[in-house]
Amino acid sequence: MDRLDAMSLFVATVDAGSLSAAARRAGMPLATVSRRLSDLEKHLKTRLLNRSTRRLALTDAGQSYLAACRRILGEVSEAERAAAGEYISPTGELAVTAPVVFGRLHVLPVVTAFLDAYPDVDIRLTLSDRIIQLVEEHVDLAVRIGELPDSAMVAKRIGSIRRIVCASPAYLAGNRTPIEPRDLAGHNCITFEGLASPATWSFVSGKSEIAVPVRSRLRVNTAEAAIDAAIAGLGLTKVLSYQADAAVRAGTLRVVLEPFEPSPWPVNLVHAGQGLLPVKLRAFLDFAAPRLKERLARSL
Repeated sequence: MDRLDAMSLFVATVDAGSLSAAARRAGMPLATVSRRLSDLEKHLKTRLLNRSTRRLALTDAGQSYLAACRRILGEVSEAERAAAGEYISPTGELAVTAPVVFGRLHVLPVVTAFLDAYPDVDIRLTLSDRIIQLVEEHVDLAVRIGELPDSAMVAKRIGSIRRIVCASPAYLAGNRTPIEPRDLAGHNCITFEGLASPATWSFVSGKSEIAVPVRSRLRVNTAEAAIDAAIAGLGLTKVLSYQADAAVRAGTLRVVLEPFEPSPWPVNLVHAGQGLLPVKLRAFLDFAAPRLKERLARSL
C-alpha cells in the first residue's frame, strides 16, 4: 500500500462527502475506493469512517488522522515545490481570519498593501468573532486577541490590546466622572455582550481583581453599537481599545478609570505550520507582522 496515496484518497473522500462522490472525482470504481479505504483502516488497526455510498461520518480517530494527513500532505507538497525551484515568488491562495472590527480597521489595510506587493497571491479574508479552527477549516493564519490556550500552534506576538471604559464628554459633564470602580454605582452603562457581563465589570486594584455591579441601561451585541450609544451620551461603555480608538482621538469619547484597567490582552498571529512553511505564508508573516505591530503601537 502506498501510504501517501492512501492518505490522499482518505482526504479526498472526506472532502467529497461520500464514497460515490470521491469515486467520481478520482475516476475510480466505487469498489476500488471502498477497498483502499478498508486497507488503510486495516493497516492502522482502527476505523476512520462510518460510511455508506451516500454519506460518511468521521470517527474520533478519523478526525485526528485527517488533520495529520492534511499536514503531512501539505508538507510533502511544499517540499516537492521547493526542490523543483518554485519558491522564487509567492503564489496561490492564502486564507486569513481575524476578529470583525480589528480585521476591518487593521488587517484589511495590511492585506490590501500585501496584494499590491504580491500580485500572484490571492487572499481569502474571513472576519469573524468566532474562534475558527485553522486545520479543520483550511485557514492558514489567524489573528488572535487574548491569552492563547496551550496547543501545537505557532504564535507570533504583535502587540497588546487594553480593555477600556469610556463615555462622551457631554455625559461626563452632566454626571460625576467616576474616579474609582465603585463610583459606577450611580452611572448608566452600555454593555457589549461580547466583552463584559451586563451585570458586573471587572477591574484590578493592586494585585486584586474586583467585580463591580453595573446598571445596564442598554445591552448590545456589537462594539460599534456600544460605541455609538456612548458617543450619543447614553452612558459609559466597556470595549477594547482599538474599537474606540478613532472616537477617543476625535474627542467624542473620553477614557476613564485607566488605573484600574485589567492587564492588556496579547495580540498574536497564529498558524499551524511546523518546519517548512509555504512561501506565501512566510511572505505574509514577514510583511504583515511589522505593519500590524506598528499600527497597534500607535493605537490606544
